[in-house]
Order: sequence, then C-alpha cells, then structure tokens
Amino acid sequence: MTKLSEFPWEKSKASLADSVGTCAPVSDDAAQEEAAPAMSKSRSKSRSSHPPRKPSPKKRWRWARERAVQALYQQILNHTPVDLLDAQFMEDAFMLKVDLELFRRIVRGVSANEESLDEAYSPLLDRPLAEIDPIEQAILRLGAFELIHTPEIPRAVAINEAVEMAKLYGATESHKYINGVLDKLADRVRLSEPRR
Repeated sequence: MTKLSEFPWEKSKASLADSVGTCAPVSDDAAQEEAAPAMSKSRSKSRSSHPPRKPSPKKRWRWARERAVQALYQQILNHTPVDLLDAQFMEDAFMLKVDLELFRRIVRGVSANEESLDEAYSPLLDRPLAEIDPIEQAILRLGAFELIHTPEIPRAVAINEAVEMAKLYGATESHKYINGVLDKLADRVRLSEPRR
C-alpha cells in the first residue's frame, strides 16, 4: 500500500513550503500595487479580445414572451390600450435584446382577439374564467394565441413556452394546470398536428 508521503503532490508541497520560507516578507500595500497593474492588464485583454455576444434567437424569443406576458397581465388589470403598453415597454433598455416583432405580434394579436381566445379555452377550465388568476389568464391567452393564430409555431413549442411562463410567474402548480388546458385546446385547434 502506498503511503501519503510517497504521492508526488506531497513532495511538491514540501518544496513549496521551503521556497516560501526563503522569500522576503512583502507589505500588504506593496503586494496590492504589484498585483493591480497585472490584474487590470488581464481584465482589459479579456474585454477587448471577446466582444459581447448577441443573445441567441431562442433567448430573444423567450424574453419577448416574458415581456408579452407582463404586458398582457398589465392589460388585464388596468385595461391599458395596446399603443400605450407598447410605449411603456419601449422605455426599458432591455427591450433592445428582445425579439420586438414577436413581442408586438403577441401583445397586439391577443388584444385584438382576447374574447375569442377566452371563448376557445374557457370550456376546458375546471372553474369560471373570472376565478382564474390574472397572470394565469395572461399566460393562457398567450398559449391560445400561439396555438390558434401562429400555425408555424409547433404545438409542442407553443405549449412548452406557456408552461415556462407559468413556472416563472404563476403559482406553484399553475404550470401543470396551464399545460393541461393548452394540451386539450391543441387537440381541438391543431387537428392535423400530432401530439408531442
């Protein structure tokens, strides 16, 4: 059996201890002065050699849906007109990272069709629409809009994105409820598309 003292790292630790003992002590101020230029050079190199990456389209779509859910929620609570909502959200610099086309398509599309969207998923609820939490209602409208009005978005993607929004903003188990309702709705409105 090999003893710990026979492992190479034990010998290197001993030689390191010997070399540390021979160094002259350095004051904290002197150490900081020596380290500062080296640190700033390495930081500036890493900043200049790697330009900031653009977010992927997938991230930009996710962020667009997040902001759209926030806008739809605000609209449910305050009945804010779409143009005013759009202007309010555009004041946030983060919107430059968002897929604005998708954000506007969802917010304007849901606003223009909110009654028909509510009618489409209401029969699938286990309680009256008035008892659905406003954030869950916003997410259901988002999911219903994508299932009914954007056939180019696959069924699984539309449902999954709504479920992710429910995990972010909804109550603890709301994502399961959203998933169940939208899955049933997809069976009705995406007849030619297979289930996931």
